[in-house]
Amino acid sequence: MRKTKLENWIQEVEGLPVLDREALDALQLKKLNETLKRLHDMGKAYPESVKSLKELENLPFTTAKMLAENPGSFLLTSQSEVSRVISGATSGTTGPAKRVFYTDRDTEHTVGFFAAGISEMLSAGEKCLIAFPFSGPFGLGDLIAKAVERLGAIPVKAGFGQSWAELCQTVKETQPETYIGFPVTLLGLCRVYGNSFPIRRALVSGDACPEGVMQALEKALGSRLYPHYGSRECGLGGAVTCPAFDGMHLRENHIIPEIIDGKGNVLPEGEFGELVITTIGLEAMPLIRYRTGDYTRIMPACPCGGLTRRIDRVIRKEGKISMEQLDSIVFSFDGVVDFRAEFKDKLRIELCCVAKINEAELRERIEKLYPCVKIELVCGNFDYSARPMYLGKRFVEG
Repeated sequence: MRKTKLENWIQEVEGLPVLDREALDALQLKKLNETLKRLHDMGKAYPESVKSLKELENLPFTTAKMLAENPGSFLLTSQSEVSRVISGATSGTTGPAKRVFYTDRDTEHTVGFFAAGISEMLSAGEKCLIAFPFSGPFGLGDLIAKAVERLGAIPVKAGFGQSWAELCQTVKETQPETYIGFPVTLLGLCRVYGNSFPIRRALVSGDACPEGVMQALEKALGSRLYPHYGSRECGLGGAVTCPAFDGMHLRENHIIPEIIDGKGNVLPEGEFGELVITTIGLEAMPLIRYRTGDYTRIMPACPCGGLTRRIDRVIRKEGKISMEQLDSIVFSFDGVVDFRAEFKDKLRIELCCVAKINEAELRERIEKLYPCVKIELVCGNFDYSARPMYLGKRFVEG
C-alpha cells in the first residue's frame, strides 16, 4: 500500500528533506512555539514557548463560547490582511455567531490540503460534482473547485440549493465521475436519478456519515467512500481518508490533536473522547487547544504505512433523539430519498420517498430504538421541484 498523497503535500509545502515521525514532531513544536510567541508578544496569557509538545496539556482551552463572544481577540493580523471571514451561529445556541478569519496564505494552505486529499479519488480530465455553497472567491465550494482545477480535473459547480430536478439535469448533462459534498444529498440524488447514475467515487463531508448511510452509498456507487473531517476553526480542511479506508489522516503540519475526557484530562491513543485541536502555522487566527465538541479517537498506525495520526469516525453528542441513528435506520429503506424529524411531545418523521417502502417495518425498527417515544410517520409523495434537506433543517427538537 502506498503512502498518502497528503504526506507528500506536507513534505513539499514544509520543505522537509525527510518526513518521519521525528521530523513531524519537531515541525509541530517549532510552529507551536512560533504561535505562542506571537500570542505572548500581543499580551495574551500564554507562555513565550514550551520545551515539548507534552507541555501543551498545561495550557488553557479555547471554547466556541469564547470565539462567539469576542472573535476579534483571537485575530493576530491586521484587518487589512484578512481575505476571508466565516461567520455562523454557534451550534445549539441562540447567542452571537462565531467568526473565524483567514489570510490569503491560510486559504492557499486549505486549497493545497484539499487537492492532496481529493487526488486520492480524482484524476486529470475527470469531472467532479461539487455540492457545497459557492459564496465568492474564498467560499468552501470555490476553494474545492480551485483544488479540483489544480489537479487538471473539471469542477461541476452544483452548489447548495438546487432542486432534485436541477441536480438530476446537471448530472445528466455533465456526467461527472466523482462527487464532493454532503453524504445524504448524494444518496438521495443517486436514488432519484436511478439507472445509469454516472458518479462512482465520492468524498463526503459536512455532515456525519452514519454507518447505514455509508453502507447504502458504497453499495450504490460500487466503491468505498472518502470521508473528510473539517471545520471553520481548523481552516475548513482537517482530516481525510486514504486508500486504506481506515480512519482519516490529520493535516498535522497545521493541527496538533488531543483527545480529552469530560474533566479535560488528555486520554491515551485509542480512547474515545472530545477532539481538541491546536492550529499551528495559520496566520490570521491560530487557536490553542480549541474544544471542537466532536467525539472521536486517535487511531494506531494506518495499514497504508503513513505516519500522520488518524482520527476515527466523528460524532457529536446529541439529545434524546440521535439523527445519526435515525439516518442509519431510515435510509436503509431503498425508497427513501430524504426525511425530516421533529421531536416535541412525540417523534414525527416526514418521509420523502421515490418508491413505496414497508412503513410497518420502519416504525417497528424506530420503536425498538426509542420504546418510550410516540412515533408518527408521514410518507409524502416525491416532488422533483423540492430541494434536499440539510441536517440543520432535517431535525427540530423543542
